[in-house]
Amino acid sequence: MSTTELAWFKSSYSGTQGDDCIEVAVTEQAVCVRDSKDVARPHLAVGREEWSWFVGFAADV
Repeated sequence: MSTTELAWFKSSYSGTQGDDCIEVAVTEQAVCVRDSKDVARPHLAVGREEWSWFVGFAADV
């Protein structure tokens, strides 16, 4: 799936200035992450289970 076909979104916690944010897009196989300031760069794809673990870990910190 190309980057343009993905439905990218930012966290509701992101500010309105648009700086220092990541964008996330969810597919059946993975969660894709990219830098909102440089969307031309390749994105990082992480397995859905691994993403769930990461988000749970980050919430506990």
